[in-house]
Amino acid sequence: MREEGETLKVLQMAASAGTLERFVVRTAAALQDAGYEVHFACSPGGPCLEELGFPVHRVGIPRSLSPLRLLRSVVALQRLLGREQFDVVHVHTPVAAFLGRIAAKLTGVPLILYTVHGFFFHDRMAGWNRRILVALERSLGRRCTSKLLTVSPEDAHTAIRERIARPEDVVCIHSVGVDTERFVPRELLACERLERLRSLGIVAAESSEQLRVIGFVGRLVREKGLLDLIRAMKQVISEHPDAHLIVVGGEDRCGRDRRTPEIARDLIASEGLEGSITFLGVRDDLPDLLPLMDMFVLPSYREGMPRSILEAMSCGLPVVATDVRGCREEVVHGETGWIIQPGDVSALACAIVSVLDCPSVARRMGVAARRRVEKEFAERDVIERQIAWYENWTQGMVSR
Repeated sequence: MREEGETLKVLQMAASAGTLERFVVRTAAALQDAGYEVHFACSPGGPCLEELGFPVHRVGIPRSLSPLRLLRSVVALQRLLGREQFDVVHVHTPVAAFLGRIAAKLTGVPLILYTVHGFFFHDRMAGWNRRILVALERSLGRRCTSKLLTVSPEDAHTAIRERIARPEDVVCIHSVGVDTERFVPRELLACERLERLRSLGIVAAESSEQLRVIGFVGRLVREKGLLDLIRAMKQVISEHPDAHLIVVGGEDRCGRDRRTPEIARDLIASEGLEGSITFLGVRDDLPDLLPLMDMFVLPSYREGMPRSILEAMSCGLPVVATDVRGCREEVVHGETGWIIQPGDVSALACAIVSVLDCPSVARRMGVAARRRVEKEFAERDVIERQIAWYENWTQGMVSR
């Protein structure tokens, strides 16, 4: 705990308010309870973080790589940091991390932290593109970063192997945790489950009591494997006509994936799957939705440490995911679910069918999944570890 008169000011920064709300708010609240003064910085729009009781600074963080826009953002951030005199700047998400660290270094912020929620580069990226991104991360990691925090051991090893930061400055903090008291397994009576599904517009006939529900939660973008999942559903439906896919997540209205939802719906129509897939949009009732599902699927091409998988596992669901960082560190192949290669639609369909074919195996995997989350990813333990690191790093610091 901070001593009286030693309140240190911390700025938590990300490109969007949504990222801060989903991944940072609970840690920020714990930091405040520990005696820190916590502020947020993000682009305008999104959730109203001001209502949560934190000072919020809205600074334009461009999604494009326009040099002029990036420069304007750095200048605006310098003004903010100079005015507020933060002791710690903690950045999240690639563009915000790039701009925030440069501004913090130029302003003389004593402690600059960068949480890597999955490096933007990955093994399947074109070689020249990957080398440029690694070089950029290395330059900022060595010159503008006090501590580089990763949410997975794999990214920590990558940071050291690629010399992005000195080994002593790389810390795996497992910053993604799950509220295991909110996301819990629930045994629903068949009639209760049917009624809830009907309320979502999913079930229309009495004969649908045996409906097998597959769940997907994530942004409606190509890299989440959404189009692969829709294609796989064609094969799944041929073997399990009672299978139904629920898709939960928002659209990328401004980015390169803004047409992906339209492409997805065209694909559904061309495959004749209109009655077998339901889009629910963004929801805030996932603890109630997940228990309606028989399994969870996330066929991503790139991830950091996906919380959606952990939330599903916490609710006792078996998971089918791809062999990419984060996913393979959460799902134990053959024990809590199945790991398949990204982009392999046939393998994806076969894995889903294998879960639907064997309810007893699925239940056993779900129990093991819940046990793994309780042991490795309980939010209360994750936050306690982060607060302990903060106390260690700020020991002896005097507020500016």
